[in-house]
Amino acid sequence: MKSHIAAAALFLAPGLAGAAEADLASRIDRVTVYPDGAVVTRLGKAELLQGASQIVLRGLPGSIDPSSIRVEGKGDGAFSVGAVDVRAAPGDAKPVLDATIEAKLKVLREEKEKLEGQIAAIEAKRTTIEHFSQTGPDKLGPDGKALPVADWPAVFEAIGTALVKVQDELRGVRGRLADAEAEIAALERARPHPGRSAALKRDVAIAVEAPQPVAAEFTVSYRVSGANWTPNYEARLTTTGEKPEIALTRRAEIRQRTGEAWDEVALTLSTTRSAGGTRAPELTPMQVAFFEPPSIYESRPRAAAAPPPMAAARAKAEAEAEAMAQMKAQESQRAAAPAPRQADVQVAQIEAGAYQANFQVPGRVTIPQDGSPKTVVLTQRKLEATLAARTVPELEQKAYLEAGFTHDEEAPLLPGRVALHRDGTYIGMGRFGLVAPGDKVELGFGADDRIKVTFAPVKRRENEPSWLGQSRTDLREFRTVVKSLHARPVKVTVLQRTPFTENSAITVETIAAQTTPPTEKQLGDKRGVSAWTFDLAPGTEKEIKQAYRIKWPGDRELTFEQPPLPPRAE
Repeated sequence: MKSHIAAAALFLAPGLAGAAEADLASRIDRVTVYPDGAVVTRLGKAELLQGASQIVLRGLPGSIDPSSIRVEGKGDGAFSVGAVDVRAAPGDAKPVLDATIEAKLKVLREEKEKLEGQIAAIEAKRTTIEHFSQTGPDKLGPDGKALPVADWPAVFEAIGTALVKVQDELRGVRGRLADAEAEIAALERARPHPGRSAALKRDVAIAVEAPQPVAAEFTVSYRVSGANWTPNYEARLTTTGEKPEIALTRRAEIRQRTGEAWDEVALTLSTTRSAGGTRAPELTPMQVAFFEPPSIYESRPRAAAAPPPMAAARAKAEAEAEAMAQMKAQESQRAAAPAPRQADVQVAQIEAGAYQANFQVPGRVTIPQDGSPKTVVLTQRKLEATLAARTVPELEQKAYLEAGFTHDEEAPLLPGRVALHRDGTYIGMGRFGLVAPGDKVELGFGADDRIKVTFAPVKRRENEPSWLGQSRTDLREFRTVVKSLHARPVKVTVLQRTPFTENSAITVETIAAQTTPPTEKQLGDKRGVSAWTFDLAPGTEKEIKQAYRIKWPGDRELTFEQPPLPPRAE
């Protein structure tokens, strides 16, 4: 038997109405899903007539990219594949709004507004407390007089307790707001969109020509929107063995609303973003000149102002959305064997290249076409972990357990949520940023109740200027004590801050004689934040002292501001 393979020239023909048509019955065989779309591959068979004719693949989604269509054919005789004609076809009725989804969205949006109001109120409360803390005890007594020195520790303790309580409230409400926003995003992805042209379908007509009848097989692939996958993770920390380790599971949540049935398909997940830009944006020169105000008495017509020279950078919103469904570990046992044996987990095969990674999901998978999530396991591995404790005593007088590991897989970890478990107990949800192969990763695993942290202001002394032009000073001293109740040594990092200024009239001076030298004077790009890292033996404690003096003109008042920080991966 003689076979022939041909690839179609990818252009749209003006029309092939003069040739005989025959339908191409096909099925979806393979799908490659990207974070922002998918490439679908169909297989079909047709009996080609002698001479020129058309093979028509009907009812494809209206969202296909015509320029992405590729056609290959082979048969028991010679034939050629010519132009590909993509044309609109009538589709189904417009989708009907789901009453259940709309009701849930209404409730969630009301809850979101309520939580945003609570956050604003709590932040106002925190600002008030911080403003109150800037007033020295020498002014807190009756009629603005000095408070007795014996009452100062109680005032400091009250301020610290109030700030910790407000911070806890703020963290809790922000967490609930993030959960509500993520659930709203998930429901909006799942709802029908009547405003879109959902009824539009497309037919693909393939021009073929054969010198004699041929039994042919065709492979047709095309890119379609309305599909995506997002990563989520599970990290299980075990501290009870000889060495701590993390069992890390990488999963993918796949959704599709393409209008096609993806039943029993070979599934590949790719890290490539197929709908994003392919080149860096163009940057045009920028000229600076003096501003020339318009003349009030000018009557002559002025030339039109040139448009701004800075071109806006092209950007596309990534379709990565955080899924809110909490993942639970599934265990199966087989009673046929004399001793129960845990079921093996099927994982994907990784094909990693220099610029992308593909995950070949084992077997065949069915993805619902209504936007419901389908979760598959991509990788599963155990990693040696290093344990440490981190504390920020100014905000919370407690330490948190952190476990670090090195990501040694070929494929990067894409940004996503991670469910955290510590010694079999669910701790909460964290998040990965983008983690490249070889990067060090640190995850928080909840409060460490065997490390006791105390933090207290020791002294605050602020002078009042007695004559015109005299400077004012504010001296502050703090004491932090960290005690370990663990049975083995533990590494601890303490974070504290010293105010910084960009105003030359304000001076901030660290008092070296009353400050424990930090191991890091500046933590990363956080100005004024220092770190003390040390090993703490069982039953021992470490004292950290901090003291600084602020000096500024006596006729001015100070304000303490917290510049916003970029979000960090937890």
